[in-house]
Amino acid sequence: MTAPNAQKRIEALRREINAHRHSYHVHDRETISADALDSLKKELFDLETAYPQLITPDSPTQRVGGRPLPEFKKVTHEARMLSFNDAFSEKDMREWFSRLESHLGEEISPEFYCELKIDGLAIELVYENGVFVQGSTRGDGHVGEDVTQNLRTVEAIPLNLPEKREIIAAMKKLGLDAKKYDLSKNRLVVRGEIFLDTKEFNRMNREQRAKGEKEYANPRNVAAGSIRQLDPRVTASRKLNSFEYALVTDLGQTKHEEEHLILKAFGFKTNPHNRLVYSLDEVFAFQTHWGVRREKLAYEIDGIVVIANRNDLFARGGVAGKAPRGAIAYKFSPREATTRVVRIAVQVGRTGVLTPVAELEPVNVGGVVIRHATLHNDDEIRRLGVKMGDTVVVSRAGDVIPRVVQVLPHFRTGKEKRFIMPEYCPVDGSNVVRDGVAYRCSNPACGARLREALYHFVSRKAFDIRGLGPKIIDRLLDEGLISDAADIFSLAEGDIAALPRFGKKSAGNLMEEIRAKKRVSLTRFLYSLGIIHVGEETALLLARKESSVTSPLGLWSSMRAYSLEGLQEMPDIGPKVAESIRTWFHDRRNENLLKRFEASGVTIETRDNAPRKRQSLSGKTFVVTGTLSSLSREQAKEEIRVRGGEAGEHVSSRTTGIIAGENPGSKLEKARTPGIPVLDEKEFLTLLEE
Repeated sequence: MTAPNAQKRIEALRREINAHRHSYHVHDRETISADALDSLKKELFDLETAYPQLITPDSPTQRVGGRPLPEFKKVTHEARMLSFNDAFSEKDMREWFSRLESHLGEEISPEFYCELKIDGLAIELVYENGVFVQGSTRGDGHVGEDVTQNLRTVEAIPLNLPEKREIIAAMKKLGLDAKKYDLSKNRLVVRGEIFLDTKEFNRMNREQRAKGEKEYANPRNVAAGSIRQLDPRVTASRKLNSFEYALVTDLGQTKHEEEHLILKAFGFKTNPHNRLVYSLDEVFAFQTHWGVRREKLAYEIDGIVVIANRNDLFARGGVAGKAPRGAIAYKFSPREATTRVVRIAVQVGRTGVLTPVAELEPVNVGGVVIRHATLHNDDEIRRLGVKMGDTVVVSRAGDVIPRVVQVLPHFRTGKEKRFIMPEYCPVDGSNVVRDGVAYRCSNPACGARLREALYHFVSRKAFDIRGLGPKIIDRLLDEGLISDAADIFSLAEGDIAALPRFGKKSAGNLMEEIRAKKRVSLTRFLYSLGIIHVGEETALLLARKESSVTSPLGLWSSMRAYSLEGLQEMPDIGPKVAESIRTWFHDRRNENLLKRFEASGVTIETRDNAPRKRQSLSGKTFVVTGTLSSLSREQAKEEIRVRGGEAGEHVSSRTTGIIAGENPGSKLEKARTPGIPVLDEKEFLTLLEE
C-alpha cells in the first residue's frame, strides 16, 4: 500500500472508530460489536505503525474513551487512566515484548502478571481515612464522571476499609510482610472494573421479554448504562459486580502481583483466576486455557491482560499514544471482524437454489482464516445494502457458517459495484426463476447433476481427497461455499471449521489434504472431469498421448487442436467418445473451469503420464478382484498399466487373466467358465518382475 492510499484508509478508519466510540462511551449505544471495533482499531494501529509520520494527536490510538456526559460532575484523575493496545496472536505478543525490550534498551527477564480481561466498565475508587468518598469512570483518561452514588450500590465495593490491625493480619495470611508497606497514608486510590454477571443479565432479559420490551444486547452495555443512571435506585436494582486490579497509591509495592495481594488484604474483591507467569509460552497457555473455558465463567471476558510484573520496568516503559508499553490486551480470537468484499459469486446448491456468496479478503474470525461468507439470498443483499468492494463486518457467532452482518458505508470510495442476480444458471445455462425468497435453476436435474459430478471429482480414482465425502460436499453446496470442483481449492480453513462435526483441528487436516492433492497425474485429472464416455482406460490413453501436458490450460489448448478424425485415430476411441471429448473441450464454461483450477494452483505431474520403457504386459488385459495384502487394488491396476497392459473392470472375451485376492466375488466365477487363467497374489507379483 502506498503512503497516499494508507493516509486515505487511516483517515476513514479514524472517522469510523471515533463515531462508534462516541456513540458507545457518550450515549451508551452500541453501533458495532466490540469484536468488529477491535478489528478496525487493530487495522489502524498496524497502519500507523507502518506509517508513523501519519500519526496525529487526535487519532483514536492516542486517546482514551469519550467525553464525559454533562449531567455528571467532572472528576480529574490523579494519574491518567490508560487503555491497552490489542494483540490477537502469539506473533503479536512476541512483537510487543520485543518492542518493550527495544524501548528499555536491554533484555529483560520475562515475568508477567496475567489477568482475565473483564468485559465491563473501568472505574476509579478513592478512600479517605478508610471511607469511600469518590468513584468515577475513566472518561477520556484525564477527566471522568463522578458516579459515586451509583457505585455505593455495588455490594462488591467496600464502603469502609478494615482496621489497620485487620489489614496487617490479612497481609500475613497472604505471605506479605506488612512492615514493607506504608499503611499510614490517609488517602487510597484503586482501580477496577464494573461488570454484570451472566446470570443477572439473563434474569433482566427475561423481565424485558415478559414486559414485551426490547432485550439488552450484552452485559457490558448494561453495566455501563447502569453506572451512568442519574437515579441510583436503578443502578441498585441491577446487582452489578466488581473486581479491583490496580493500586494507584504508592504504599511501597514493587510488583504488580503485590498490588493484587494488597488489595485483597484491604478487603477488595480480586479475581482469583489471575496468575503470575515467567515466560511468553506460559502466557500463551494461560490465554488458551481461558479461551476454551470462558463460557463456564459467571461473567464475560474477551481476553487477558498481560502486564510486566516489575513496577519499575512498567514505569520505565512509559506510554505510547493511549497505552502503556509495559502491558497489552491479548484478545481471544474475535467472533466478528472487518474485511472487504472482493466480489459476490453465485453458487448452485443440490436443489438448484442459487446462493450469493461474498468472496472476502482473508480475515481471522473465531481463530480461523475465512475467505467466504454467505449472503443467503438477494433479499438479504438488499437489506444489508452490500456492494462488491464494501468494507463489511463478518460474524461466526455460535460457530456457524460465516456471514456478513453489517456494511460500513463510510469506507466507500465510489468504485463499489452493485450485485445483480443472474438470469441464467451458471451451471447449465437454464433460465433462473424466483421461488419465494430464493432464486432457482429451472432445470430440476441441475443441482443433482452437480452433486454427482462433485462426488465423482473427489473419488479415489480421481483426485482422491480423503475426508471430503458426500455429506460434507452436500453441506458445502447447501451453504453456497462451492458450486463446482475448482471452488474446493479456494476453500479456507474457516469455511470448513464451521460445518457440523468439524473443529479447527479437523478442518486444518482436511485443508492439508486438499492442498496435498493440488498436484495430480494427468490420468486422474482427465478422469475427474467427468467427461461422458471417458473412464479410467480412456483417460490413461489420452494421458499417454498428451504426456507433456503440465497444466489445466495446457490440456485445454492441446485437446482443442484435435479434430474428430484425429481423436478416432487413437485406439479404442470411437465416434461417440470422440464427439464427447471434442464437445467438452470446446465449451467455454469448461475453459473457465480449467482457468480457475490453474489459478487455484492445481498442477499436473508428468512422470506418471508417459509409459515406462519395459512393456511386458502390452496387449494384455487383466481384471483385479478381491483384496491383495501387499498393495491396494488401485496400485495393482497401475502396475499393470505402466507395463503396457490394461486393467479391465469386467470379465470379457478380451480378458487375459484374473488377479484374485481374498474374497474375490463373482468375477472369479465368471472367469472359470470360459477358462480364463486365474493368478493368485504371489503369481501376480512374479508376473510383474518378468
